[in-house]
Amino acid sequence: MAFVIFGDKFTFPEGNAATNRVYTYAKGFYENGLKVHVICFSSEYNTVGDGIINEIYFYHPFGQRKRSKYFIIRRWQKFIKYFKTITLIRGINRNDKIIALHCYTHLLQTQLFAFILAKHFKTKIIIERSEHPMQYYKNDNALEQLYGNLKVALETKLCDGIFCISNYLIDFYKSRGFSLQRLFLVPSTVDTERFNYHFKSQLPFDYILYCGSLTILKDGVNILIESFVSISEKYPEINLVLIGKGDTIKEEMILKDLVATLNVDKRVIFLGKLSRKDIPAYLNNAKILALARPRSIVADAGFPSKLTEYLATGKPVVVTKVGEIPVYLKDNENAFLSEPDSVDAFADKLDYVLSNYEFAQQVGEKGKELTTTIFNYNFQAKRMIAFIQSL
Repeated sequence: MAFVIFGDKFTFPEGNAATNRVYTYAKGFYENGLKVHVICFSSEYNTVGDGIINEIYFYHPFGQRKRSKYFIIRRWQKFIKYFKTITLIRGINRNDKIIALHCYTHLLQTQLFAFILAKHFKTKIIIERSEHPMQYYKNDNALEQLYGNLKVALETKLCDGIFCISNYLIDFYKSRGFSLQRLFLVPSTVDTERFNYHFKSQLPFDYILYCGSLTILKDGVNILIESFVSISEKYPEINLVLIGKGDTIKEEMILKDLVATLNVDKRVIFLGKLSRKDIPAYLNNAKILALARPRSIVADAGFPSKLTEYLATGKPVVVTKVGEIPVYLKDNENAFLSEPDSVDAFADKLDYVLSNYEFAQQVGEKGKELTTTIFNYNFQAKRMIAFIQSL
């Protein structure tokens, strides 16, 4: 039997937080006896073809590496990917009966296409919700809110079940009339094996590390930078390292300008986006792994995948008390929790960890224990398969 992960919110095998979630799903399903096929449905121009990695098959039906200068050719390429996808899924289903199609998108047209595919091939369709579905629509725009609400109402009719990353989202869909029996909580998942090695440090100094999108509204990287600056004189031997790139060039430049304005260019190092295989070495050798996520609709509904990766290292983790983070993590027990939206509060936590580092290491090991159970990809895959079979 086969499980198909289909969507346009991720690339594969390299990519973003969505890619990491897809990868852990795929690995868990494979280890529990299913063949897994990942179909990247986005129309991105990339240099990655189809292939197989760790027994996970992946495909890019758009398949274009260079953007044509002709408008009509570009439209044709995007149109033909639908037929390529149909042919692809027909072949998968012929060889291994598809038990479910897992749709990972926020675009209605993609979800509608996935629904048609599921109906045609007589399989179940599960949609992924790792973010608030209304976060893309402005609160002060009545038309956008109307469209968003209509889209949510329609998408619940176009699936057999929903994987929700938080209880917040389960309550959201339940309040919209979606059956509780078809909602399933899947918290952030992590492949702990990636971090169970002794990696040589890639940097010649001690450092606090952030890894993810260089964003202000979503992950509060500006708060992290300012918090580090406020303790930097006390700890001159420690730098701040930032891995990732901004969601927009403008947002990334704002952060780089902030570093320049605070005159800490030599203490705050931007490494840019790194490959998935290179990241564990940097995480495992950090003194502290930090996330100063502010309050927002994103924080309320989601759960950062980077946080479970942080925990998997066994290093001290400093994070803000937003969304469902306090549901799983307890201050001074398995992580260090700070009040959100406060430079001073986050700086105090960083200072406390560095000043009490032996105790902080013990707390970090307690955090790692969570990644062998509730956040473990294989543990969650077993639950997900049972849920699909129950539908």
